[in-house]
Amino acid sequence: MASKKRIAVLTGAGVSAESGLSTYRDNGGLWDNYDPMEVASAEAWARNPGLVLNFYNMQRTKLRDVKPNEAHRLIAALEERFTVDVITQNVDNLHERAGSTHVVHLHGEVTKIRPENTCNEFDGFSEKYVVDCGYSPVVLGDLAPNGAQYRPHIVFFGEAVPKMERAIDLVAAADIVLIVGTSLQVYPAAGLYRYSNPSAPVWIIDPGELTVRDPRLRHIRKVATEGMREFVNEYL
Repeated sequence: MASKKRIAVLTGAGVSAESGLSTYRDNGGLWDNYDPMEVASAEAWARNPGLVLNFYNMQRTKLRDVKPNEAHRLIAALEERFTVDVITQNVDNLHERAGSTHVVHLHGEVTKIRPENTCNEFDGFSEKYVVDCGYSPVVLGDLAPNGAQYRPHIVFFGEAVPKMERAIDLVAAADIVLIVGTSLQVYPAAGLYRYSNPSAPVWIIDPGELTVRDPRLRHIRKVATEGMREFVNEYL
């Protein structure tokens, strides 16, 4: 019996936008209303951890009230026919809630926290002490068993992306690469598809103009839900 083909699905904020979660860099996106250096950077955490905690408490509250959309569900349904590795820049849990069973979060997970002195270069980015906090708020004084303040399990601006090597390996092993809801502007994730096998088709679903000029990219210029429908119905 032949083994299933592998699909690496790279997703960005656009795949969750139709669920009601703000994108980051588009007009009206999250970074129009918040300076990421003040609420989502390593420097911000060192300077004003309470502000950072409040920002991510708000993101958890928003996430609690939204549901996966059709794009998430269609991506999850690919597992019926393929071995699927979802590699996402998103920090929400909508892929998992839609049924995807193998999700790599490049930028962390907003529903998880960890002691601020763990999961770094000194312990090999071990996730041993990561805790699922669900949608509950976290405040200054919420301490881990080791006595350290809990912080969001998020890759802040200015921090390493420890799961990038794993993501590269998954893309390199894929028979098909599918990019959904990202216009390939956020590095290092934007360059991931370049590690794919030269014979592997690379599809991108995004309604905007591509800033990348690459003849390998097959562009479905639609929002995530419509684009996923077209990809599944016409190209698989």
